[in-house]
Formats: sequence, C-alpha cells, structure tokens
Amino acid sequence: MGRIILSTKRNQEGGTGRYLRFAEINGEHPLKHAVPDAFVEYQVRTRHGGSVCFFNFNLAREMGLIAQDHESVLNKTLTDTLLGTFSLVIINEYDIENHSAFAPEDIRPNTYMATRYLQLQHPDKTGRTSGDGRSIWNGCFHGKNAIWDISSCGTGATCLSPATAIEGRYFKTGDKEVSYGCGRADLKEGLAAAINSEIFHRNGIPTERTLAIIGFRDGTSINVRAAPNLLRPAHLFRYLKQGDLTGLRAIVDYYIQRQVDNGMLPALQAGQRPYQEFLRQVVEDFAYTTALYESEYIFCWMDWDGDNILMDAGIIDYGSIRQFGLFHRQYRYSDVDRMSTTISGQRHKARYIIQTFAQISEALISGRKPNIHKMRNHGSLREFDRCYGEARDKLLLHRMGYSWSQIETGYQDREFRATMRAFARAFAYFEQFQSSQGIYEVTDGITSDAIFCMRDILRELPVLYLQGTCFVDYPEFIAIMQSDYAQEHDLQLHPYRQRQIRLFQTCYRRLVENIARLSRRSEAEILTRLSERSNLINRYERVTGDSIINVTEKMLRVYRELGAGEMLRIFSHFVQQQVLKPEYFMRRGKQPPPLRNAKAKKVLYSMLKAVKDSREGI
Repeated sequence: MGRIILSTKRNQEGGTGRYLRFAEINGEHPLKHAVPDAFVEYQVRTRHGGSVCFFNFNLAREMGLIAQDHESVLNKTLTDTLLGTFSLVIINEYDIENHSAFAPEDIRPNTYMATRYLQLQHPDKTGRTSGDGRSIWNGCFHGKNAIWDISSCGTGATCLSPATAIEGRYFKTGDKEVSYGCGRADLKEGLAAAINSEIFHRNGIPTERTLAIIGFRDGTSINVRAAPNLLRPAHLFRYLKQGDLTGLRAIVDYYIQRQVDNGMLPALQAGQRPYQEFLRQVVEDFAYTTALYESEYIFCWMDWDGDNILMDAGIIDYGSIRQFGLFHRQYRYSDVDRMSTTISGQRHKARYIIQTFAQISEALISGRKPNIHKMRNHGSLREFDRCYGEARDKLLLHRMGYSWSQIETGYQDREFRATMRAFARAFAYFEQFQSSQGIYEVTDGITSDAIFCMRDILRELPVLYLQGTCFVDYPEFIAIMQSDYAQEHDLQLHPYRQRQIRLFQTCYRRLVENIARLSRRSEAEILTRLSERSNLINRYERVTGDSIINVTEKMLRVYRELGAGEMLRIFSHFVQQQVLKPEYFMRRGKQPPPLRNAKAKKVLYSMLKAVKDSREGI
C-alpha cells in the first residue's frame, strides 16, 4: 500500500499528567516483530466528532491505566485522553487509490495492524484474504499484573473484510452500500457487548472486555476491547492450512511466551517439551470452557476455523453470542448462507478444534504436517472428553449450590461420584425436554422451546426440604419448574416421568447425605448453605440475549437524555444485579454507590423488569 507523509506532531496521542500511560497505546505490538506476516499495516488518522459513551473504570484500574483511587467520573482531561488515544480511522487502500486528502495534523506517526486469521465466510479457506475486516490492534500495554492486548472495532474497512474478498475491490470506509465491508461498528452493538462481557467476566466466564466506547452522531461507534491475549485459534490455523510450518512455529512460540509472561503457563523446566505443554493447556481450557457454556446456556458459535473464540475458548466478538434462560437445545444462529451448530453441538466443534491443535503440536514436533484425519484417535481427544465430562458434573454441582471445596471433597468419594452420575442423567431428562411445538423460525435463526426451568427447581428444592418436606409430589415438582412455553400435553405425568422425578429427588438427597458425611456436618447445615448459595446462583431474574437487546435500547435513551456519567452509574448497578457467583461477593463485596437521579432509578427498574419478562427466552 502506498504511504501518506506522516505528521511529526504527537499532540493527538496519549494523555497528560495522571493519564500519561495511555501514550503507550500507540500501535506498537510485539507480534509485529515476532511474526512479520501476521498482519496488514495501516497508517491512521484522527476521527473527529466522537464522544466517550462508556469507559470501564474497573478494567482500567485493573490494567493500571488509571490510579486505584480514581473516581468513576469522566473528567475533561480523561475524556480528551480517550478520544486522543482511540478515536482513529485507518487510511486504507481505497484512500490511497483515490488520493484522498487529510489534514496533516490528523495523521499519526505510528502504524497500526489489522491481523490475519482464518474465517469460514471467506471464499479462500486458508486465511490468505481474511482477518480483521473493521478492526485494528491499538497496541500492547504492560500493566500491573499482566500484559494486555487492546484492539478497536469500527476503525475502517480493511483489505481483509469478506466484502473485499468476494467482490475483489477495496471499499471506502463508511460506504452505506455494504454492511460488514463498510468498516464501521454500531453503537448499540458496542454497548450490548460491554454489558454482556462485564456480566460474564464477573461470573467467571472467559471473555474479552470492553474498555471504552466512542460514539458518533450517525449511530456508529469505535468499540475498544482488551484482554491479556487477543489471539484466536484462527490466527494459528491460518499457517497450518497453508502448510507454513515456519510461520506456525513463530506464532505458537509467541503465544507460549505471552502466556508464560502473564502467568497463565508455568515457565518450562528442564526436560519439558513446550508443544506438548501448550497442547495440554489448550485441552484443559477448551474442555472446561465448553462445559461452562453448556452449563450456563451460552451459545457461542464455535466452528472449524476457530474464529469466534480466544485461544482459551473465551468469547470474542459478541455479534452472535446469546445466553438462554432455558436449555433451548435446537437454537441455531443464521448468518446469511450458513447455520451455526446448536448449544449442545458446541462440544463436537470444540473437539474438532482440539484435533486441529493436536495436528499443530505434531507438526511442530516432527517438522511435518500430519493429515487431520490421522488425529482422530489422538490422546488429546480422550483427555478432552475426560476433562469435559468432569467439568460438566462439577459445574452442575456448583449450580445446585455446593462450594468448590465441597465439590472437590465429594469427587474423591466413589459413592458420591456414582450418585452424581445418576443425578446428572435425571437432570438432563428434564433440562433437554423440548416443547411439542417443534422447531420454528426466530429473528436471527431457528429454535425450539425447552419447557422446564431447571434453575427454579434447584433454587426451590433445598427450601422445601428444610421446611420438612420429605418428597415433593409429582404435580408440585412439575409446577415449580414448568416454563411459559409448556403446553398441557407437554406436562403429562406418565409413569416414566414419575420415575425420573423420584430418581431426581432420591439422588439429590443422597448427595446431601454424602456431603454431610464427608464434611462432618448435619444435613440441615448442608441444605441451609445450598439454599443460600442456590438462591443467588439461580436467581429468578437472569439476563438473556432477548433482554440484553431491550436493556441496551433503554440505556441508549438514558445516554441521550442524561449523558454518559449517568449511564455509567446505571450500567454499574445493572451489571452488579446480574453477578450470580457467590465467590465474587466473598472476594469483592463492594457495591456501587446508590443512584440519586429519579430518572436513572426509573430506567434501572425498567431494565430489571425487562430481564424478568425475558428470563426464559433466547
């Protein structure tokens, strides 16, 4: 790509005084030097007319970008610093071809990278044309306890977008004739991702996080994201598909070193083999996270390209992410010409991704790329299955209200494990049961309806047992957990269903007895703790994909009426209401300051009502 003369002025970058560390986010990144062909390099210029709609003060403190005692207030200096650091747009190939003129003082001295990775929606299935289609990496920030990657979505149309690959031409940033190829991001999309990601993070779900959102009058935005490592499996798979073992080794070595530097992988001892250790960690991460998504009813579009997830299977890009209120196991997301897998099918997609990682490990060890089909019986897949099964059972126990220490204690006992497996089978019968209505179309795909809300029965059962109920009779058991989707003939109490209700309760009580025996506590004590924890974990009002859409629209109205400051306060309260992890409050315990603005209180109430109204949806 041709170059435009760079301005030597730096007054647009970084901050002053207490915000000097923002100046370190200037396009420089070690990936540029470690893997020189992993990106396309772009000059950038200032994009004017933006305002800071959102800033994640908690994340900025955690990173070390601002002081720990910094108020959660957007002062003018901080606002100017954020705009100076992140309000950018690339000077792309279209601009160069058409000799676009820009004010010299707007052009930044450093270049920024759009990274290359595999994407299934591209005609070329080897990653030669695909990658960050509307994003750049702002840089790498060395924080207090970790090294952070920072990227921005909505910074202009790159040559790696599907539109360029399909049509064979470059696009002007902001071209309204194309959608994804226009290079812009949507403000509503950015705010929804910020809400979702912060709720997920606080509930222990691996994810990138939103650092800032810069909004513009036309409804577009620049959405700034951060994580200790923003590499996706697709970044590695690109080299594998092309048979480029030199590039593959370089990017895997880079990834391993970053994980070691961040304390996510132990430094290798003498005699340890790096690529086996790398594979082992990936297997454990994917097994646990895949089980976690299924347990939390999170739909995350996994596929063979490894595009929509991070290297630890954490969430990146919330465009197709949904959290269900019930186990709607037939839901599939529709993306123009292809359908996604289902929520239970994610396990099989994750398993194939592990098969590909096994192929990578073997290629780097032997120096030759083995056929992917020869990896079908690789030991890493058996380990994935084992880790996934164990994680799934332990996560179910956690949903019931058991603490992690109780779960680990119970898992050492053979009788407890056998009872747990029987309970899991009875639980799955009710959880996976679908409405007789069958599959039907929704706005973004197809789905079928689950008819039982398992969170309700897990929340209510210990309370009833503490009140002296020995056995919840069949009609009451069904009444507790039936959803609004259930029709009369879906709820019939035929003999097989009655046997499943008996098995469910028998195993539940035996698990309590076993934990009481192993921990030397009374059953009443165990049930009391289960009731307390389950009441939070299985809270009646839980956010879903449907409610996020509604909540985001309400928050945008607040922003327009009351400004960013009030929206940030509402955001903090809403997110805190959706933290359903007892360990979070044991560790943090801090509540956001109360809302004082009457309008803000009213909006928060309406947001919480929207969550309640959509609690069973998709």
